[in-house]
Amino acid sequence: MSITFRSVFLLLTLSLSSCQSVYYSAWEKLGVEKRDILVDRVEDARDSQTEAQAEFASALAEFSALINFDGGELESVYHTLSSQFDDAQTAADDVSARISKVQSVADALFEEWQAELALYTNPNLKRDSQRKLHDTKAQYKAMLRAMRKVESSMPPVLNALQNNVLYLKHNLNANAVGAVQGELSSIQSDVGSLIDEMNAAIKQSDRFIASMKG
Repeated sequence: MSITFRSVFLLLTLSLSSCQSVYYSAWEKLGVEKRDILVDRVEDARDSQTEAQAEFASALAEFSALINFDGGELESVYHTLSSQFDDAQTAADDVSARISKVQSVADALFEEWQAELALYTNPNLKRDSQRKLHDTKAQYKAMLRAMRKVESSMPPVLNALQNNVLYLKHNLNANAVGAVQGELSSIQSDVGSLIDEMNAAIKQSDRFIASMKG
């Protein structure tokens, strides 16, 4: 990395950090703490994954409908599949964006929490706060791992769907449909595994939300 590029990168990072600090400070003045923002963002990420589950399931259903096509307008079935693939891609992008927002505020919250431990004069309260910080971070890390696993599992499924959508785009006939028929079972398995991973991440999110609100 050149000195110039490193300097620009550092400036951009500092600028982003500064903007985030101003954002959180503005909310705190309104009585909304970072932990409240974190809970809201975890809820958004959870709901985004629920939406993504539906979109991926619909894309699989449309692909299956095309593979099992039995008369009618093949082009209409293909366009429905193509549109549903786009919706799944959009949903996946939203999940990734929501996860990044969760991590952003969590990093800020834990940094602030850790720094404030040095301000305690009561050792008992300090120990209790330190323990709660440790437990909250542990729960958060487990949740984030589950979310990131979902995030990394979506692109391969999207790639598999895209390969078939692109192939059929310029070869929309019975022979082409027959050529991709063998892809269905693999995509069914991948989508099923992805939905299971999303369910696990959603459960982790619910547990984390409950602990933060409890």
